[in-house]
Amino acid sequence: MPQANLKLSPHDQQVLDSIFNPLELSSLQPNDAVPAEADLIDLEPDTEAIRASRELELKAICLSEKGELTEALELFRQALDLAQRPSVLNNRAQALRLAQRDEEALDDLNRAVELASPQENRTKSHALCQRGVLYRKLDNLDAARSDFEAAAQLGSKFAKEQLVEINPFAALCNQMLRQAFDQLK
Repeated sequence: MPQANLKLSPHDQQVLDSIFNPLELSSLQPNDAVPAEADLIDLEPDTEAIRASRELELKAICLSEKGELTEALELFRQALDLAQRPSVLNNRAQALRLAQRDEEALDDLNRAVELASPQENRTKSHALCQRGVLYRKLDNLDAARSDFEAAAQLGSKFAKEQLVEINPFAALCNQMLRQAFDQLK
């Protein structure tokens, strides 16, 4: 099958770039100021309470993955009693979502985002993404877009993909490209 060489004008390329890279046209941050997702880390103080909280959190995550949500939620509660950590709130929100308790999950995600310090960008990014997904589920696209933009600015590749997915212009462009390629066959 012959392959078509599509030559785009600079203007057309700019339009496509704005659709598939929605953050580049916003006034949020220049692209070179956005960290790589792999560079996101959380730095927490090394105290006995935080170490114990982290240990309980890890056990709760394992229980959640096994579907033992009641036990997991109890361990998350205990971990939070030891230290109010955004990571615990973010992970407990995921367990709450698995238990179909979305409103409680949203409360935990709101607290996680509020509590996350600048040294906890990884957790903040994950909480923003999870909250954005929950907002999408609840048909609140404006709130979802806002969370995905904030997470993308922290370096989340997932958030950037979600922004493209919920961008109506990107959907239209994808449809038009698909039709154009179908016609070339």
